[in-house]
Amino acid sequence: MANPFQVLLAALAEAECQFLLIGVAGVNYYATAGSVLFVTRDRDLFLPSGPENLLRIWRVCEHQRLELTLAGEPLDMPRDSWLAQRVVERRALTHARDGRGLEVDLTLVMSGFEFDAVWSERRVFIADGVEIPVARLDHIVQSKASAGRPKDRLFLATHKEALRNLLSRDEGTNEGGGSP
Repeated sequence: MANPFQVLLAALAEAECQFLLIGVAGVNYYATAGSVLFVTRDRDLFLPSGPENLLRIWRVCEHQRLELTLAGEPLDMPRDSWLAQRVVERRALTHARDGRGLEVDLTLVMSGFEFDAVWSERRVFIADGVEIPVARLDHIVQSKASAGRPKDRLFLATHKEALRNLLSRDEGTNEGGGSP
């Protein structure tokens, strides 16, 4: 398995970390034809608000030799329970990067949703033998609409028809099995 993102996801699963793929990268798992794949620079992992889980994720990222940053600065040391608790309290975003193109945002926020509600309705996709828990497509689209950021509005407007087709095809489906 050479895909660095899938290597990271496999390591996170092995360490019993809890996460969901969201954002544009998550949308791509619902696309079945290459013509409807969407370009994104990074991938977003939505995490529950537990410092222990966040700490395990940071340790996996460190083991994978990913640089961890917070607000554009290197994540403080020591990376311990105290620091993880402060990050969770502030619902701060941690970035993980390998310097060769892999960029992952570790977020404790999905606009309009709480983790447990999204987790309970997730789909699990399999890519190269790696199980990838992904938020439901309609949850991702609703969250982008709820966030109201210019880049989200642009994405939704630009891809309105493709998203509508994906949503109608996915309606009522809540089981994994596909891959991007």
